[in-house]
Amino acid sequence: MNSVRSSHPPLRARRLGLHAQHQAIVVMRTDCPACKSEGLTARSHIQVRAGNKCIQAELLQIDTELLPMGDIGLSQAAWELLAVQDGDEVEISHPPALSSLAHVRSRIFGQRFDRTGLDAIIADVVAHRYTDVHLAAFLTASATPPLDLKETIDLTGAMIAAGQRLKWDTAVVIDKHCIGGLPGNRTTPIVVAIAAANGLIMPKTSSRAITSPAGTADTMETLAPVNLDIAGIRRVVQAEGGCIAWGGAVQLSPADDIFIRVERDLDIDTEGQLVASVLSKKIAAGSTHVVIDIPVGPTAKVRTTAAADSLAQTLVAVGEHFGLAVTCMKTDGCQPVGMGIGPALEAHDVLAVLQNTPGAPMDLRERAAALAGAALEIAGVAANGGGKSLACETLDSGAAWDKFRRICTAQGGMRSPGHAEHIQTIRAKHDGVVVSIDNRNLARVAKLAGAPQSSVSGIRLLSKLGDAVVKEQPIFEIHTAVQGELIYAAEFLQQMGDVIQIEST
Repeated sequence: MNSVRSSHPPLRARRLGLHAQHQAIVVMRTDCPACKSEGLTARSHIQVRAGNKCIQAELLQIDTELLPMGDIGLSQAAWELLAVQDGDEVEISHPPALSSLAHVRSRIFGQRFDRTGLDAIIADVVAHRYTDVHLAAFLTASATPPLDLKETIDLTGAMIAAGQRLKWDTAVVIDKHCIGGLPGNRTTPIVVAIAAANGLIMPKTSSRAITSPAGTADTMETLAPVNLDIAGIRRVVQAEGGCIAWGGAVQLSPADDIFIRVERDLDIDTEGQLVASVLSKKIAAGSTHVVIDIPVGPTAKVRTTAAADSLAQTLVAVGEHFGLAVTCMKTDGCQPVGMGIGPALEAHDVLAVLQNTPGAPMDLRERAAALAGAALEIAGVAANGGGKSLACETLDSGAAWDKFRRICTAQGGMRSPGHAEHIQTIRAKHDGVVVSIDNRNLARVAKLAGAPQSSVSGIRLLSKLGDAVVKEQPIFEIHTAVQGELIYAAEFLQQMGDVIQIEST
């Protein structure tokens, strides 16, 4: 992986304030001697080195005096990856050949991945040697044909090996995960609070949104800091028994957050990648048992019982290979869970359930209690069949709410989720009964409204399946931080048609 070091003088780093999400971009003059000596042109991929840090970046060029001769402008992502200061010396060169790409090409032409190839790919990904083009090629190659069981096990192992691992001095460490595809469904903060209140150890690391309007980390961040490092996670868990932290802030399966970013752009989340993503983080976090919620519904991520059974079988088999006990629960995925869709809106639902507020979404409470109950039974805290009852008692007594507040305080202090400034109410066009809710397009409306980037944006659902409604009755609201996004989301909704179907009676 060694590249030829450049012979020209080092360049001076300049922070451009250029935000290109996570893309490392450098800007240089067309007449820069370094570009000429290296034969570099616009859109070239180059290696940039500062001290012992080295990244690959895309080169853009200018023919103005924006940059003095001898300077190199860095995007924010490149600036942070190199950890440089203004004026620091950096060197550029052609990047080394990526031998691991041979394994990607091999799979494109019909071969299967092996552990050696996946180890090489993941090592290059974690070292930021893969550009977004390379990452997209790998993810696409992994999708068709789908990863088989051996490939999924090998990918999971490679992702674990590339990061750090946590270990806990206890026989049972609980975790949970939801496969997703169901708006709302923000059970994790409630489950962690119930589990920890009953003495279980639950170091929960969660993702930000991939293709949804909110991930657990996005929602939790409206309530407390989630960017905990390894020491922070240990401190909070040792003090309170549980935490809800963003997995991207620690080096537990570090390749996963890189993949998630590109999967979001591609709007794909294939089964093999999904299983490796979920289980690599659970295993790296030191979990011994995990409860996995698989919502099944016509517009959920998993649409049939057969598909849910197949996914559950793979999750159990891969977990077993690594000594992780996986319990899968198929749940109703026909409609959103709770009222909120979007980080802050979902956080308000979580607080309502934990605080036993009148009008709190009962479907969210029931689902969280069922998942927490399974965890309590697995850990032996509740007898078989008695877990959900104990979970409900923990909510009713206020013990879960007290524990959640303590966890938030330990993570850096509790916050109040905000509220949107702009709200548009969508009303029923006629009398009738709600017969279907399009999860996917309702989530798209929430994303167009600004979620998850704007924490207060999203959807507030006011009707559920089976509800009788009358003409002009509010059935949901669009919440946005700025007026322009409200207009954009409303225009999309008008083109899309009814995302909530009402059958006349």
